[in-house]
Amino acid sequence: MSNFSLLQSSPREFFRSVSMGVKLIMVCGLALIMTIPAFFVSGLVDDRTKRADDVVREISGHVGGPQTFLGPTLAIPYSVPPQSSADSTKHGTYLVFPAQASATLKTATEERHRSLFRVPVFQADLKFDANFDLSRVPAAAPQGAVLDWSRAEIIVGVSDARGALADATLTTETKTVTLVPAEIAENISIGGDQNQHIKLSLFSSKIGDLARPDTQFHVTSALRFSGAERIAVLAYGKTTHLTAQGDWRNPGFDGGILPVNRNITNQGFTAEWSVPFIARGVRAEGPSDLVTGLDATALGVSFIEVTDPYQSVDRSLKYVLLFLGLVFLSYLVFEATTGKRVHPAQYILVGVAQIIFYLLLLSFAERIGFEYGFMLAGAATIFLLSANAGWIFASRLQGIRAFVIFTVLYTLIYLLLTLEDNALLVGAIASFLAVAAAMYVTRRIDWYSSLPTPETPERSSPMAPGETA
Repeated sequence: MSNFSLLQSSPREFFRSVSMGVKLIMVCGLALIMTIPAFFVSGLVDDRTKRADDVVREISGHVGGPQTFLGPTLAIPYSVPPQSSADSTKHGTYLVFPAQASATLKTATEERHRSLFRVPVFQADLKFDANFDLSRVPAAAPQGAVLDWSRAEIIVGVSDARGALADATLTTETKTVTLVPAEIAENISIGGDQNQHIKLSLFSSKIGDLARPDTQFHVTSALRFSGAERIAVLAYGKTTHLTAQGDWRNPGFDGGILPVNRNITNQGFTAEWSVPFIARGVRAEGPSDLVTGLDATALGVSFIEVTDPYQSVDRSLKYVLLFLGLVFLSYLVFEATTGKRVHPAQYILVGVAQIIFYLLLLSFAERIGFEYGFMLAGAATIFLLSANAGWIFASRLQGIRAFVIFTVLYTLIYLLLTLEDNALLVGAIASFLAVAAAMYVTRRIDWYSSLPTPETPERSSPMAPGETA
């Protein structure tokens, strides 16, 4: 049949008459077109992710949010007399960090629920020890600065004071006092992520005669705070040691310095940091802006979910073209080996079923987790596609073959999502093997010819006069 006559034929005759090579091109085009609905599913995932983030911010706002702590630091007001009549007296705060700092952190966690969303919150008990050596103070004061030792204070800092569960206390060699909002150094902040600064709320207590040049003294401070998602302690001493323990089974250790020892069990975690002075990268004393650089020394613990359903679904959507292509290729191989035509509309229905798989995966993962959600949504889709293959090709055997092949394909996708570092390697090898198998199965097919179709008997009609059979 000529190309012109094909164009004049009915759509039914056209789709039956096109060659298998043209059909392969059409199926590839359909696979590309079917990726468009996947973008709408991706938008839905983004919307749910944004909603989850809103819930996290809302709950965090009530309990204190991510918390960052600064241990006991000596703050001494200073003034710089004017150098000329045109100048005015400059005022500032001189900070002296402990020579030796040791801290312990204990956390108890729970999950707060809002609708389908969960947020890990914690209650933390912190104890800070600080040994000060003022034998060389001040060594980095501005030129001409005069330190007011009579107003010296010990300050501690926290990123969100709303999480306070009890008064903060400071214990010196002679007494224990309650810390109050600091009168000095109120503008101290640390550098945060994406160049955003986190302002520290400071609490302080005057320490009288303890802070004098060439003296040494020891203080401890106790704090009890709540927060959400993350807690961090800045390396507040020239050398800092931190021991942390908690009942969260899936902690993440982050910040500028990772723990030297860690142990994670089903009952919780323990971790230990040791930060020597040369690793801290911040001077032992100086003006108040010195503390900004301590953000790079944060010793952090994040309370994270092992599997974020939205992140996992979003990762699975990145393989949608590979997924669609392999399923369409399977149907095309069935078509080529059985000699039965599959209409493009049936390919579209197969593609729609796979897009709905992602919607099922998203809705199930929110409720029962990604792993069980994938199993449930995948099993439903595999049974549907296998039954559909049996219906199209009118063969129970083809349905069984489809069930085996699609089970392998969905297992492959699941492995790609769990392997992470090796996902690209496994995906590339699996795709290569799938194409190689398709080449082998279809090696005897004449791609220029159309598949044979059953002849439809024409209805008999009377012969015209003079016409012979």
